[in-house]
Amino acid sequence: MTGQKLLIIEDESDVLELIRYNVELHGYKAITASDGAQGLELAKKHIPDGVVLDLMLPGLDGLDVCRQLKADSLTASIPIIIVSAKGQEADIVVGLELGADDYIVKPFSPRVLLARIKAVLRREKREDLSNERIVCKHGITIDPLRHSVSVNGSNIELTRSEFKILHFLASRPGWVFTRYQIVDAVHGDDYPVTPRSIDVQIAGLRKKLGKSGECIETVRGVGYKFRE
Repeated sequence: MTGQKLLIIEDESDVLELIRYNVELHGYKAITASDGAQGLELAKKHIPDGVVLDLMLPGLDGLDVCRQLKADSLTASIPIIIVSAKGQEADIVVGLELGADDYIVKPFSPRVLLARIKAVLRREKREDLSNERIVCKHGITIDPLRHSVSVNGSNIELTRSEFKILHFLASRPGWVFTRYQIVDAVHGDDYPVTPRSIDVQIAGLRKKLGKSGECIETVRGVGYKFRE
């Protein structure tokens, strides 16, 4: 029995009950919300170990909830699993860009959802125990403990996924990684992501890093590397 807290934000009562029943059956403590505003309030009050988030919510939609959770230092590190009927590649890319850790398309199998929850929480635990040294390269300083990045002394704001990708590449300067290797290292090999989403996140990283973004180099036909 895990005892870990999961916040479920879902406006369809039958889907909410399905998720709640299954996570509690496997030892999680479920906190539920039926709209985005209530979900944000409960996230800040309880600081759950993970959030299962629908996108099409009344009032404040799921993307806004995700954006606000990631923008608040109190909740920024909470893993988010989006569960949505919106399954187009563009929808998935947007969710990942905002910092979601996984994306499951409805209708879904409860067993698959539980497996994804366990995988996300395992990855979170591994990250907490992983190499926490500060990386300083080409004017970029990455502090994993503070989850902060600065360029020539000026702090910049990155999404959760952008931070993970930058830290992964910068910790291994000169190494060339395919898009799928980056996905596997940052999110796990069961992650429903496309090469296009990695390209989008790399482009966002380069833009935010400014001139220093040139340190993330494209290796044509292969993937990306961080300049030595």
